[in-house]
Amino acid sequence: MKLILGFFCFIVLFIGNINSNVKAEISNNETLKIGLIVPLSGQYEEIGKSVLNSLRIGLNRLKNKKIEIYPKDNKGNAENTLTAAKELQSLGVSIIIGPIFYENLIYLEEIENLIFLSLTNKITNLPSNVISVGINASSQLSTIVSFLKQENLSKTIVLIPRSEHEEEIRNSLAKIKYKFFKIYSYDTDPGKLTKQIEQITKYKQRKDDLNRRIKILESSDLIVHKQELKRLKKKDTLGGVNFDSVIIADFDQNLMSVVTSFLYSDVSHAEIKFIALNQWFDETLFKENSTNYIYFPSINNKNYNKFKETYFINFNTFPVEISVISYDILGLIYHLFKKNNYEINRKQFLRKARFSGSLGIFEIEKNSINYQLEIYQVFNGKFKKIN
Repeated sequence: MKLILGFFCFIVLFIGNINSNVKAEISNNETLKIGLIVPLSGQYEEIGKSVLNSLRIGLNRLKNKKIEIYPKDNKGNAENTLTAAKELQSLGVSIIIGPIFYENLIYLEEIENLIFLSLTNKITNLPSNVISVGINASSQLSTIVSFLKQENLSKTIVLIPRSEHEEEIRNSLAKIKYKFFKIYSYDTDPGKLTKQIEQITKYKQRKDDLNRRIKILESSDLIVHKQELKRLKKKDTLGGVNFDSVIIADFDQNLMSVVTSFLYSDVSHAEIKFIALNQWFDETLFKENSTNYIYFPSINNKNYNKFKETYFINFNTFPVEISVISYDILGLIYHLFKKNNYEINRKQFLRKARFSGSLGIFEIEKNSINYQLEIYQVFNGKFKKIN
């Protein structure tokens, strides 16, 4: 069996089971020990195993290098994460990929000599020894702002769901220092959501304007008024909205509900551009008329599909989306390890630097990684790259 990923092609190496050390060795005297803390059992084991398998692919990409990966199962739990980190430290590990969830980070500052590359995309209030490597809201919003400028869209509203993610998104909006037209928080309850969208779009006012105009025209015998009346009776409202684009910071069914509420309020993609956050090329977007034509930022789709194909060839299933990040992060770790005379220390990951991975360009800045993303549009059953 062979791995095929872009210009990489190498023999697959499977060592032991998921609880054993995964190794790729050569004659180099230096060894890079990398810990991995992910859920390998329990509710989130599919995610953890997908990350581990992605690292196996990455190990084979880094052939002719001596690397040892030590997987530990934290079951998605903060206390287990701390225990696993201490065990890895006793094995001589100085850098750890994981944990995945932000909630698992709370005790990690207790272990000063370890560096954690967490797959979370949250960047607020991180422990000093944790680097967030997920595709964060700041990276996504920065890409969206570039798109707005490119399209000459100057009146953009932002809709943020009332949830545990609201503060993170608002912090990211403040960080990019762009003047949006208006920013709203909305309730995800469908009944309340519809009323909020009607208020934002001034639906009732536009509906009343239409009815008033129709009454005026109905009392006229002028041919031009009769022609206008015929056109207006096919419409639901009169007049447009006072914004030209909307960013919806939501996903899945909630995203569809928001866009559908706009359609019910007689606002369509023909009038404004609908923009979402990273959708990971979710093909369920093709099945809903409401989400056709929607835009979103993401990693390079072509390279992502190559990664998924490679993963499927080797494991007969498709990877969980975030596992592709660990694939690239492994290459980053080795690059810094080699560049620093085969040593790993925290300063390397706190120093601002730019790197090119399989999925695009990313930059380390403070305690997070910022990604240069691309804009895609859902268009007639495909993901169309815009820039």
